[in-house]
Amino acid sequence: MIFTLFISVVIIQRLFEVIIARRNEIWMKQQGALEYGQNHYKYMVLMHISFFVVLIVEVVALERELSIWWPLYITIFLLLQIVRIWVISVLGKYWNTKIIVLPGIEVVHNGPFKWLKHPNYLIVTLELLVIPLLFQAYICAVIFFLLNQLMLAIRIPVEERALKQHTNYS
Repeated sequence: MIFTLFISVVIIQRLFEVIIARRNEIWMKQQGALEYGQNHYKYMVLMHISFFVVLIVEVVALERELSIWWPLYITIFLLLQIVRIWVISVLGKYWNTKIIVLPGIEVVHNGPFKWLKHPNYLIVTLELLVIPLLFQAYICAVIFFLLNQLMLAIRIPVEERALKQHTNYS
């Protein structure tokens, strides 16, 4: 019951984020924004969908239970959600799940971007660990932590090249 409720809330949250990203994408492209990373984006989406499938299968099929460390994991998860919302609100119409760059725009240096160039990638990396650990889904945690690192090794250089080419990014 707790697992079903928790995963349902996370999936609904992600669906709202997809709606926000799509709305932002339309607006940015109307302003002349350019999209990069289309070749790997479909694999990133597949990875994130697969994460939920593997998590659900592992928890249900292997009868995983809530971790004894759940207060720690849920606290970390909730803090990550606060920072996630902070990132989305700081970027506003420029936040997206895709790499979409509006030429000539000033790169954001406030909020969490004061300390990290890509705070959302850290948030996602930690979520891909914390969510499975919350339910003792260790197989899922290891697989998707590693897949995410591979994805970020491809994605971050593409994003940084695009930002350097079209903005004041350094």
